[in-house]
Amino acid sequence: MLKVAVIGGGSTYTPELVNGFLSRMSQFPLDELWLMDIDVARLDVVGGFAQRMVEYQGSPFKVALTTNQREAVRGASYVTTQLRVGHMEARRKDEYLGLRHGLIGQETTGLGGMAKALRTIPIILKIARDMHELSIPDATLINFTNPAGLITQALSKYAPETPAVGVCNIPLTTRMKLIESLEKATGRKIDPAQTELKTLGLNHLTWHRGFTVDGEDVWPQVISEFVRQLKTENHPEWDARTIEVLRMIPNPYLQYFYHTDKKLKAQESWPPSRAEEVIEVEKVLLQAYADPNLKEPPAELMKRGGAYYSTVATQLLNAHFNDLGETHVVNLRNNGAVKEWPADWVLEMPAVVKKSGITPIPTEPLPPAQFGLIAAVKAYELLTVEAAVHGDRDAAYQALLANPLGPKADKIQAVLDDLLETHREHLPQFWKK
Repeated sequence: MLKVAVIGGGSTYTPELVNGFLSRMSQFPLDELWLMDIDVARLDVVGGFAQRMVEYQGSPFKVALTTNQREAVRGASYVTTQLRVGHMEARRKDEYLGLRHGLIGQETTGLGGMAKALRTIPIILKIARDMHELSIPDATLINFTNPAGLITQALSKYAPETPAVGVCNIPLTTRMKLIESLEKATGRKIDPAQTELKTLGLNHLTWHRGFTVDGEDVWPQVISEFVRQLKTENHPEWDARTIEVLRMIPNPYLQYFYHTDKKLKAQESWPPSRAEEVIEVEKVLLQAYADPNLKEPPAELMKRGGAYYSTVATQLLNAHFNDLGETHVVNLRNNGAVKEWPADWVLEMPAVVKKSGITPIPTEPLPPAQFGLIAAVKAYELLTVEAAVHGDRDAAYQALLANPLGPKADKIQAVLDDLLETHREHLPQFWKK
């Protein structure tokens, strides 16, 4: 029996994931999809809609709903995690925590990302350990929960017995944007399956540095077209000179590091913050999902973000299940693929996906201008893992000190105290007597 468990099944993303499985039934013969969530009301609404979607397509697989995480992972071949400890309100608190201290509050970088990681890592580690006990041998954990790379770093060290990768939709959205740009510039129709994006770094801290179409290197064309757009069109993300010098395209989240002042300025216009915007979008979505006549995802789902989420998820599971040997960009342990960098670092990079495992493809390291930032952020990540696992306040202090987006040294203790108090109910490891 092929069983997939989704932890955080009450997410408004879930219907898109269900659509992905429905579209791949001929290749990925799913028997049971278990949606697990601790929020009963959301699970009933989202899960009920998921069940109607599947029934509408002839019930090719069963959709089971549960609040019991261990039952969800029992006998599963794959477990996907898309949970949010503290719900969207915790994200809102992260954002305004950053605003209070003049720091970035975004949910995956800076102070907000650290707060989310501290809440989330113990929960994901528990899931991985339960999988090792209850799922089928070598069941794979596919983590979509942000900060995806940092969480996968924790899994690599503290739950190595459970195969796990972190996944993000940005590599695929970038690939699709590059295809669209090339098609527009050349008039040539491009098959996405015949393209490959060469990228390296950490999750939300990558640099794209190569692109092939049918095995042909078209990166010079990509960079030329990208620079042309920067010089002739309204493109607030990057300045052309930076791209000309680097000959790489930075991950959009690098704006928080390269243009910190602009991002801090944008926070001053809140409300609404991004969390507050999403809260309103989710109200509309949940109301739509509750309609007993709705059987397909509504158009409003596109406002939620996460484009190509179902494609990324189901393509990866399908490639693994069917031993396809496809190349996917994932977060996983370096293991010498970039031999100049520590083997235990979790990187976001291309990997070959086979039934026997997901293996990073050997590649050259990034130049010093990129590596310097990667090394600093990785130091922050490693310290955050230790802080989250052990409730270690000193490690948390050092993590804030190491993070390029962290506070000045004489402000760290006040920021840390505020963080821990703000999320006290979700950080029991820091409040043991």
